[in-house]
Amino acid sequence: MNEVWVEKYRPKTLDEIVGQTGVVERLKSYVETMNMPHLMFAGPAGTGKTTSALALTKEMFGENWKLNFHELNASDERGIDVVRNKIKDFARTAPIADTPFKVIFLDEADSLTSDAQAALRRTMEKYTNTCRFILSCNYSSKLIDPIQSRCAVFRFKSLNGDDVKKYLRRIAVSEKLGVTEDGMDALLYVASGDLRRATNIMQVSASLGTKIDAEAVYKTSSTGRPEELKNMMITALKGEFIEARNLLDKLLINYGLSGHDIINQVHRNVFDLDVDEHIKIKVIEKIGETEFRLIEGSNSRIQIEALLAFMVSVGGHAR
Repeated sequence: MNEVWVEKYRPKTLDEIVGQTGVVERLKSYVETMNMPHLMFAGPAGTGKTTSALALTKEMFGENWKLNFHELNASDERGIDVVRNKIKDFARTAPIADTPFKVIFLDEADSLTSDAQAALRRTMEKYTNTCRFILSCNYSSKLIDPIQSRCAVFRFKSLNGDDVKKYLRRIAVSEKLGVTEDGMDALLYVASGDLRRATNIMQVSASLGTKIDAEAVYKTSSTGRPEELKNMMITALKGEFIEARNLLDKLLINYGLSGHDIINQVHRNVFDLDVDEHIKIKVIEKIGETEFRLIEGSNSRIQIEALLAFMVSVGGHAR
């Protein structure tokens, strides 16, 4: 249990990567030809972007991969000096041990400042013979067009439930854990396609015992049960504001949820409500307004209670 499972069970080869079949097939073609353009990996967190970059480099360079691979996180070092110094110094030196080029993996590249992106654009252009870049980002639109046009773009999708289950069950067998059916469903709900989050929550839940059930997952992940969120919303839509407010208090106390956590879960569950479509539209619009106010620094309890009051005012059709 001392090891971090995300690293312990990280796929070592491209074939071990789950849920990204199309991406893996394209990357394998680069390994076969021992050549590749600059790459951009775009997609949600926990879908295999960093793992794919590592696996690609390992398969391409073999035992010499560490000598020719440099990883930077742009969210930590996002200014122009990083591009001018660290990145440029590594990019302009010759590759080691008869490899055709080096690889710089720039994680969270969408965090780079505009000046840093402009400098990176020139560096990518100038040192193509000795270095290739792999840029990882959640939102490719935050990168300037000249950088995007220099890269082959790979879109990573959120993992489906079957892929996540297969991966988590492999960990459970290896760690001799028992995962109940409702526990697995809870892991899938909390993770929302993020395999890294699912693995971390599973490890934290396992610290409570060798049996992982829904109760352990929801409490260790500070996530409210979806049925409890749904019950609070239905109660509000029926016009029972005080009761809905009491259910909100239980969520805040039992699970320690923040305002943003509750808003995100309310948004996820609103589509499952058995109400008219026009009511869902109004509620979603109000959820968006509430979330904006929370980001601007408003009191979370006041805003969520205002959301419940709004749901009371538009309710009457819940069943």
